[in-house]
Amino acid sequence: MLGLRLTALRTLQPLHAAARRGLAFTPLYTAEATATGARNGKVKSSDGIIDLELSVPKSMGGPGLAKSNPEQLFAAGYSACFQGAMGAAVAQLKYPPLPSSSTVHALVSIGKGDGGFDLAVEFEVAAPGYEGERLRKVVEVAHGICPYSRATKGNISVTTKVL
Repeated sequence: MLGLRLTALRTLQPLHAAARRGLAFTPLYTAEATATGARNGKVKSSDGIIDLELSVPKSMGGPGLAKSNPEQLFAAGYSACFQGAMGAAVAQLKYPPLPSSSTVHALVSIGKGDGGFDLAVEFEVAAPGYEGERLRKVVEVAHGICPYSRATKGNISVTTKVL
């Protein structure tokens, strides 16, 4: 009986944690990662799936080691999320499904701005059979659906090139 009780409490814990953190929504999933050593350190997810050493790119004055960096991780997450939002946009628009060969290529740039460092994102989106205005409409609707797009709206430059 005690085991069942603890399981039930553990299941409810994320909802209580969300309320304690002041979230205005109930999370479906919460990713956890810990960084140590900043840009020349490492990052590890709580489940151990991500366990990467980081290095400042040579163009930013770093050693140029074959290691990842925060901008690559952001590009990977944002492009995957945006492609998922495109699928949701297609369903909302009642268009046929996107082809499995569709791609979202993200370029995340970091540079000096007025108040420190700034980010910019450029997407290159391709979906054979969805060229032109149809693909532009899917991309437009996807920006309203994608949580990354909504979080970055008005904060950083995000542009999209439809291929």
